[in-house]
Amino acid sequence: MTSRATLRMRHSAVWQSLFLIILGLLLVQNSLAQQNAPLRLTLDQAIDLALKQNHSIHLRSLAVEDMRSKKDEARSNYMPQMSASGGVHHVTELAGVEIPAGAFGNFASTGPVPSKSLFIDQGSATAYTGGVGLEQPLTQLFRIHQANLAAKQDVLVAQAQLDQMQDGVALQTRQLYYGVLINQQQLEASQAQLEAAKIKDSESRGDVERGNALEIATIESKAAILEAQQLSLSLRLRGEDLERQLADLLGLPIGTQINLDSNVPSLGTDVPSRPEAVRVALEQNQDIRVARETLEKAKAGLAAAKDAYIPDITGSSRYSYQSGVPLLVHNFGTFGFSLSYDLFDGGRREAQIRDARTAVTSARVTVDKLESEVSVQVQSAYDRVEELKEMVDVAEQTVVVRAEAARLADRQFEQNAALSSARKQAHADLSNATASLLEASLNLSLAEANVKTIMGQIPR
Repeated sequence: MTSRATLRMRHSAVWQSLFLIILGLLLVQNSLAQQNAPLRLTLDQAIDLALKQNHSIHLRSLAVEDMRSKKDEARSNYMPQMSASGGVHHVTELAGVEIPAGAFGNFASTGPVPSKSLFIDQGSATAYTGGVGLEQPLTQLFRIHQANLAAKQDVLVAQAQLDQMQDGVALQTRQLYYGVLINQQQLEASQAQLEAAKIKDSESRGDVERGNALEIATIESKAAILEAQQLSLSLRLRGEDLERQLADLLGLPIGTQINLDSNVPSLGTDVPSRPEAVRVALEQNQDIRVARETLEKAKAGLAAAKDAYIPDITGSSRYSYQSGVPLLVHNFGTFGFSLSYDLFDGGRREAQIRDARTAVTSARVTVDKLESEVSVQVQSAYDRVEELKEMVDVAEQTVVVRAEAARLADRQFEQNAALSSARKQAHADLSNATASLLEASLNLSLAEANVKTIMGQIPR
């Protein structure tokens, strides 16, 4: 009985172990399947992911934090500077003061004063000093104020560069997203063209065998097949490269499978009128923002260079303790003002002022130059939008014509009035027209997004 019970327990343990192993294998397989599943993304999700995980944006964010830390460092110069110091000093020999007997006189009632020679030590051989000091810059506050203005402009420049990077990454994400979709549609059209070429090749070989066509027809059909295969291969390699670029831009591991949503709105991005776009671009364009902040920083540098002619006056106070220093009490305090001024510097300050004025002039010219260039960019971008709108209209009409041609080819094939190759070619032409329409529509949306980027806005 005992052996049977033991055997049943062993069988139960074995079955439990097998169950746990199978369960573990199923969980691992499910986890691997989830990891290998393609990542499905819409356009907005792809842009949000790029803004969150792109490495270049992350570096720009760190640059903004660095500039903010430097601004806080510059602001600390407004505050009084408190410091503590101390020391131990030992001298090998002390001179002291010797007063000989009778140095102060010799009187009948007292005798010589002093009655014998005296020796007064001057402190001790080992002295201990320590204290806490406080210094407050006064006239230096003019230059400190200008340095804080410059640090503030550095933060604004870094923030504008971050915004510029975000706009650029969003636009690049849209470009790659559209590029992948266009490539997929073109690849599908090329496959349809390849199928049509294969059917035409089969018909040509049949005609040659029956004596209804020359041998050259077979050669031409084979050449058409090779050309279609070459186009398909080129499009496939191009698509793989676009997907790798998109994964890198989104901050994903290279090779991540991405399933893009092909239902992209064909209306594109909402853009204002041309004059309104020019006005907004002159106010919000990131390059112009950077140039204007750089101009303000240059003005602060010029003011600081002029303030270098102001004498440095510093208020200070100190509490000190000493032991072993002659003629001083153990604890005492000092306070007052100190003044410093360079009487001759070899023309250094004047050269700094000239350099600062040049920087201001250069920054002002840069602002004017960028304002002119941005106005031209907006006008060119709107011309591109209008051109693409016409291309979309033509592509839509082409799709309508090709669709009607495919419908007629189907009817003729059903009535035995057309060959299978003609029917397949009509549908291949329809696929090519559809791909051209998608490309034109997405390029139009991309051009409108470019307008928003020039305006200093994230294209969504």
